[in-house]
Amino acid sequence: MDEMETLGEYLKKERELKNVSLGKVAKDTRVREHLLRAIEEDQYDLLPAPTYVRGFLFSYAKYLGLDPNDVLLRYKRVLQGEPVIRPEAQSGKKISRNIKKYLWMIGGAIGVCFIAFYLVLLRPSESPIQSIPKKPVGEETSPVPKIAEAPVVQEGKPFTLQLKAVEETWVSIRVNGQPEKEITLKPGEGASYKALNRIQLIAGNAGGVDLVFNEKPLKKLGKSGEVVTLIFTPQGMEMKHSEKPRTP
Repeated sequence: MDEMETLGEYLKKERELKNVSLGKVAKDTRVREHLLRAIEEDQYDLLPAPTYVRGFLFSYAKYLGLDPNDVLLRYKRVLQGEPVIRPEAQSGKKISRNIKKYLWMIGGAIGVCFIAFYLVLLRPSESPIQSIPKKPVGEETSPVPKIAEAPVVQEGKPFTLQLKAVEETWVSIRVNGQPEKEITLKPGEGASYKALNRIQLIAGNAGGVDLVFNEKPLKKLGKSGEVVTLIFTPQGMEMKHSEKPRTP
């Protein structure tokens, strides 16, 4: 991937090289066309939460025959605020550095002249240096009391969820309200989880992973490349639409 181009420019270039329309990509990956267009135009403010965008990018990269991990890494750098430096920007940056260098040289020369003038002509009287009073022996700073965190109350009957990949699949999982974890499963790889309250699973390739909920296999939840969001509780499973942003 050319480091001088944005993620959106890279994906658009690869799509056009394969002579595939954006509408066909949307139809085959089940990611809406306006979301794909926003990705190609780097308009991330028009996209849902990053967790969902990663699923879209995973499906898009697989569809174009690209390495999904490279695309997700590039998106991670976008989220971290790393700018994409274009050739003209590098040239301007170099000129700016040269200007700053000359300004520092001029400022330094002026500063030296001012100090020499001050020492030779004005000869100011030296001010006595006052020592900083030492803290009396035995005086200690009172420790800041720690506020105990409220324990997480977990209720309900424990349940289990097992994942096994039949195709390369990116997933994001959140157990009992804990921070989200993201993994990429290769064919044959799997993972298992146990919870009391809730498991949220976002799969970037619904047709590429088999699920077993409470020791019972589930049917396929979507096609290859489709992004789905699933909520598991002791009462059962709920599927949510994955293209809507979560309420902050």
